[in-house]
Amino acid sequence: MIKVILADDEDLVRSGLRMILGSAGDIEVVAECDDGHLVAELARQHRPHVALLDIRMRSFDGLAALRRLRALPEPPRVAMLTTFDVDEYVSEALRLGASGFLLKDTEPEQLVRAVRDLAAGGAVLDPGVAARVLAAVADGERAAEPARRLLASLSDREREVLTLIGQGMSNAEIGASLHLSEATVKGYVSSVLGKIGAVNRVQAALVAFRGGLIA
Repeated sequence: MIKVILADDEDLVRSGLRMILGSAGDIEVVAECDDGHLVAELARQHRPHVALLDIRMRSFDGLAALRRLRALPEPPRVAMLTTFDVDEYVSEALRLGASGFLLKDTEPEQLVRAVRDLAAGGAVLDPGVAARVLAAVADGERAAEPARRLLASLSDREREVLTLIGQGMSNAEIGASLHLSEATVKGYVSSVLGKIGAVNRVQAALVAFRGGLIA
Protein backbone atom coordinates (compact mmCIF):
# COMPACT_ATOMS: atom_id res chain seq x y z
CA MET A 1 0.00 0.00 0.00
CA ILE A 2 1.32 3.44 -0.97
CA LYS A 3 0.95 5.83 1.97
CA VAL A 4 0.34 9.50 1.20
CA ILE A 5 0.09 12.68 3.26
CA LEU A 6 -1.61 15.84 2.00
CA ALA A 7 -1.01 19.48 2.93
CA ASP A 8 -3.25 22.18 1.47
CA ASP A 9 -5.06 25.07 3.11
CA GLU A 10 -8.19 24.58 0.98
CA ASP A 11 -10.58 22.00 2.43
CA LEU A 12 -12.17 21.31 -0.96
CA VAL A 13 -8.82 20.60 -2.57
CA ARG A 14 -7.84 18.16 0.18
CA SER A 15 -11.19 16.36 0.10
CA GLY A 16 -11.02 16.04 -3.67
CA LEU A 17 -7.50 14.63 -3.61
CA ARG A 18 -8.40 12.28 -0.76
CA MET A 19 -11.42 10.97 -2.65
CA ILE A 20 -9.47 10.41 -5.87
CA LEU A 21 -6.54 8.69 -4.20
CA GLY A 22 -8.80 6.65 -1.92
CA SER A 23 -10.51 5.19 -4.96
CA ALA A 24 -7.25 3.49 -5.97
CA GLY A 25 -6.88 0.12 -4.32
CA ASP A 26 -3.14 0.53 -3.66
CA ILE A 27 -3.08 4.09 -2.24
CA GLU A 28 -4.05 5.29 1.24
CA VAL A 29 -4.12 8.88 2.48
CA VAL A 30 -2.80 8.36 6.00
CA ALA A 31 -2.81 12.00 7.16
CA GLU A 32 -3.59 15.52 6.03
CA CYS A 33 -3.27 19.09 7.30
CA ASP A 34 -4.07 22.64 6.29
CA ASP A 35 -0.73 24.15 7.28
CA GLY A 36 2.81 23.16 6.39
CA HIS A 37 4.18 23.28 9.92
CA LEU A 38 2.51 19.94 10.72
CA VAL A 39 3.90 18.07 7.71
CA ALA A 40 7.20 16.86 9.14
CA GLU A 41 5.57 15.58 12.33
CA LEU A 42 2.92 13.73 10.30
CA ALA A 43 5.69 12.20 8.21
CA ARG A 44 7.52 11.02 11.33
CA GLN A 45 4.32 9.46 12.68
CA HIS A 46 3.06 7.79 9.51
CA ARG A 47 6.22 7.25 7.41
CA PRO A 48 4.49 8.00 4.08
CA HIS A 49 5.94 7.12 0.70
CA VAL A 50 4.64 10.31 -0.92
CA ALA A 51 3.78 13.82 0.26
CA LEU A 52 1.66 16.22 -1.80
CA LEU A 53 2.23 19.80 -0.65
CA ASP A 54 0.53 23.00 -1.68
CA ILE A 55 3.39 25.20 -2.85
CA ARG A 56 1.79 28.24 -1.21
CA MET A 57 -0.13 28.14 2.05
CA ARG A 58 -1.15 31.08 4.18
CA SER A 59 1.03 30.79 7.27
CA PHE A 60 3.62 28.05 6.60
CA ASP A 61 4.08 27.27 2.92
CA GLY A 62 5.06 24.15 1.05
CA LEU A 63 8.68 25.21 0.61
CA ALA A 64 9.19 25.48 4.37
CA ALA A 65 7.49 22.11 4.81
CA LEU A 66 9.68 20.62 2.09
CA ARG A 67 12.83 21.80 3.89
CA ARG A 68 11.72 20.03 7.06
CA LEU A 69 10.80 16.85 5.17
CA ARG A 70 14.17 16.69 3.42
CA ALA A 71 15.89 16.86 6.81
CA LEU A 72 14.22 13.62 7.95
CA PRO A 73 16.27 10.40 7.91
CA GLU A 74 13.90 8.81 5.36
CA PRO A 75 11.97 11.61 3.65
CA PRO A 76 9.03 10.79 1.39
CA ARG A 77 8.98 11.68 -2.28
CA VAL A 78 7.43 15.12 -2.62
CA ALA A 79 5.31 16.69 -5.35
CA MET A 80 4.24 20.30 -5.12
CA LEU A 81 0.61 21.17 -5.80
CA THR A 82 0.28 24.33 -7.82
CA THR A 83 -1.91 26.34 -10.17
CA PHE A 84 -1.13 27.90 -13.52
CA ASP A 85 0.50 30.96 -11.91
CA VAL A 86 3.89 29.29 -11.52
CA ASP A 87 6.48 31.68 -10.13
CA GLU A 88 9.80 31.91 -8.32
CA TYR A 89 8.68 29.25 -5.83
CA VAL A 90 9.22 26.59 -8.48
CA SER A 91 12.99 26.81 -8.91
CA GLU A 92 13.42 26.89 -5.13
CA ALA A 93 11.25 23.78 -4.76
CA LEU A 94 13.42 21.92 -7.27
CA ARG A 95 16.57 23.06 -5.51
CA LEU A 96 15.17 21.76 -2.21
CA GLY A 97 14.52 18.33 -3.71
CA ALA A 98 10.92 18.28 -4.95
CA SER A 99 10.30 15.39 -7.30
CA GLY A 100 7.51 16.95 -9.30
CA PHE A 101 4.74 19.43 -9.85
CA LEU A 102 1.03 18.70 -10.20
CA LEU A 103 -1.92 20.94 -10.92
CA LYS A 104 -4.53 20.88 -8.19
CA ASP A 105 -7.21 20.01 -10.75
CA THR A 106 -5.21 17.31 -12.52
CA GLU A 107 -7.22 14.45 -14.00
CA PRO A 108 -7.92 11.65 -11.49
CA GLU A 109 -6.17 8.92 -13.51
CA GLN A 110 -3.13 11.13 -13.96
CA LEU A 111 -3.01 11.94 -10.24
CA VAL A 112 -3.11 8.27 -9.27
CA ARG A 113 -0.44 7.42 -11.84
CA ALA A 114 1.73 10.29 -10.60
CA VAL A 115 1.57 9.07 -6.99
CA ARG A 116 2.51 5.56 -8.12
CA ASP A 117 5.42 6.93 -10.15
CA LEU A 118 6.63 8.99 -7.19
CA ALA A 119 6.42 6.03 -4.83
CA ALA A 120 8.49 4.01 -7.30
CA GLY A 121 11.22 6.65 -7.22
CA GLY A 122 10.23 8.62 -10.30
CA ALA A 123 9.57 12.30 -10.93
CA VAL A 124 6.39 13.82 -12.35
CA LEU A 125 5.60 16.95 -14.30
CA ASP A 126 1.97 17.70 -15.07
CA PRO A 127 1.50 18.38 -18.82
CA GLY A 128 -0.71 21.33 -17.99
CA VAL A 129 2.05 23.14 -16.15
CA ALA A 130 5.20 21.68 -17.78
CA ALA A 131 6.09 24.62 -20.03
CA ARG A 132 5.54 27.18 -17.26
CA VAL A 133 7.57 25.16 -14.74
CA LEU A 134 10.46 24.87 -17.17
CA ALA A 135 10.32 28.55 -18.06
CA ALA A 136 10.36 29.50 -14.38
CA VAL A 137 13.34 27.27 -13.66
CA ALA A 138 15.29 28.50 -16.67
CA ASP A 139 15.89 31.86 -14.95
CA GLY A 140 15.20 33.88 -18.05
CA GLU A 141 17.62 32.09 -20.36
CA ARG A 142 17.81 28.76 -22.09
CA ALA A 143 21.53 28.11 -21.48
CA ALA A 144 21.22 26.80 -25.01
CA GLU A 145 24.76 25.80 -25.91
CA PRO A 146 25.45 23.35 -23.04
CA ALA A 147 22.01 21.81 -23.52
CA ARG A 148 22.49 21.45 -27.25
CA ARG A 149 25.77 19.65 -26.68
CA LEU A 150 23.93 17.18 -24.48
CA LEU A 151 21.15 16.75 -27.07
CA ALA A 152 23.74 16.03 -29.76
CA SER A 153 24.55 12.76 -27.98
CA LEU A 154 20.99 11.47 -28.48
CA SER A 155 19.59 9.47 -31.35
CA ASP A 156 16.59 10.79 -33.26
CA ARG A 157 14.28 8.47 -31.33
CA GLU A 158 15.80 9.49 -28.00
CA ARG A 159 15.22 13.15 -28.90
CA GLU A 160 11.59 12.33 -29.64
CA VAL A 161 11.25 10.62 -26.28
CA LEU A 162 12.92 13.54 -24.49
CA THR A 163 10.59 16.02 -26.18
CA LEU A 164 7.58 14.10 -24.92
CA ILE A 165 9.09 13.84 -21.43
CA GLY A 166 9.36 17.61 -21.54
CA GLN A 167 5.66 17.82 -22.34
CA GLY A 168 4.89 15.91 -19.15
CA MET A 169 3.94 12.60 -20.75
CA SER A 170 4.17 9.31 -18.86
CA ASN A 171 5.89 6.25 -20.35
CA ALA A 172 2.52 4.84 -21.37
CA GLU A 173 1.55 8.08 -23.11
CA ILE A 174 4.90 8.28 -24.89
CA GLY A 175 4.47 4.68 -26.04
CA ALA A 176 1.03 5.43 -27.45
CA SER A 177 2.32 8.53 -29.23
CA LEU A 178 5.34 6.79 -30.79
CA HIS A 179 3.72 3.36 -31.23
CA LEU A 180 6.19 1.70 -28.86
CA SER A 181 5.68 -0.66 -25.96
CA GLU A 182 5.91 0.81 -22.47
CA ALA A 183 8.92 -1.42 -21.76
CA THR A 184 10.70 -0.06 -24.84
CA VAL A 185 9.95 3.50 -23.77
CA LYS A 186 11.31 2.77 -20.30
CA GLY A 187 14.57 1.67 -21.94
CA TYR A 188 14.75 4.85 -24.00
CA VAL A 189 14.04 7.02 -20.95
CA SER A 190 16.82 5.33 -19.00
CA SER A 191 19.21 5.83 -21.91
CA VAL A 192 18.25 9.50 -22.29
CA LEU A 193 18.70 10.24 -18.59
CA GLY A 194 22.11 8.58 -18.61
CA LYS A 195 23.35 10.41 -21.70
CA ILE A 196 22.33 13.88 -20.54
CA GLY A 197 23.24 13.35 -16.89
CA ALA A 198 19.73 13.91 -15.54
CA VAL A 199 18.67 12.20 -12.32
CA ASN A 200 14.95 12.43 -13.04
CA ARG A 201 12.36 13.42 -15.63
CA VAL A 202 12.08 17.01 -14.40
CA GLN A 203 15.79 17.61 -14.94
CA ALA A 204 15.54 15.92 -18.34
CA ALA A 205 12.64 18.18 -19.29
CA LEU A 206 14.71 21.22 -18.34
CA VAL A 207 17.48 20.12 -20.72
CA ALA A 208 14.87 19.70 -23.45
CA PHE A 209 13.56 23.20 -22.77
CA ARG A 210 16.98 24.84 -22.70
CA GLY A 211 18.03 22.98 -25.84
CA GLY A 212 15.04 24.23 -27.77
CA LEU A 213 13.08 20.97 -28.08
CA ILE A 214 10.16 22.59 -26.25
CA ALA A 215 8.81 26.03 -27.04
